[in-house]
Amino acid sequence: VEMDSDKNQTPEVEVGAESKNDSESFTKVKSKKTQKRKREQDGVDMDTEDSVANKRPQFPPISADKLRGPDEMRKIPVPGHRYTPLKENWLKIFTPIVENLQLQVRFNLKTRSVEIKTCKETQDISALTKAADFVRAFILGFQVEDAMALIRLDELFLETFDVTDVKPLKGDHLSRAIGRIAGKGGKTKFTIENVTKTRIVLADTKVHILGSFQNIKMARTAICNLILGSPPSKVYGNIRMVASRTAERF
Repeated sequence: VEMDSDKNQTPEVEVGAESKNDSESFTKVKSKKTQKRKREQDGVDMDTEDSVANKRPQFPPISADKLRGPDEMRKIPVPGHRYTPLKENWLKIFTPIVENLQLQVRFNLKTRSVEIKTCKETQDISALTKAADFVRAFILGFQVEDAMALIRLDELFLETFDVTDVKPLKGDHLSRAIGRIAGKGGKTKFTIENVTKTRIVLADTKVHILGSFQNIKMARTAICNLILGSPPSKVYGNIRMVASRTAERF
């Protein structure tokens, strides 16, 4: 009996020792009130807005040359069937790029591409992009006068899609779909252009649309309906209704 009592006593002593050590190892957690008080005391020493304003560095205005950075160049590849139109209209393309946008332009015979480059006279940062879009629009088949709108206006875009992207057609079915978009003597295409205030180019199975975002959306919907098999009369009615709605909204 004595032995059992001794055994029972020893663990109690050890537990007591462990609890004593644990109490020493734990640090006392500060209450939220004391932390807040400490933060407020630190805040007294912090810099106020006035002192920060005085420390701000004063930089001189940057010059236009440094803002522009190094000269940039864009290349627009020209396919074989657009050489002759490019040659005939070169003066019309060359003039606005050089005179209005103050850029340098040339046709590289080796790479068969139109190269546009910025120079010291270039003032507008976006001039290079506008010129590249203008040349690209002409290469796709738009008239120079229509493509020039990309230089004059900011909110114009180019969108390209394939007829087979809308519906996977082949053979005569594909030909008929393209015929529905064009119409007899191009009548349907002209009607869509006039109602939606866009310009459309049909190049084989590719459809290129030039216009504002909202107008491109209207023209694209009309062309997609024609591809899917809607008769032109129904498409005319739909786009006229949408066009009248948008006119009322604005």
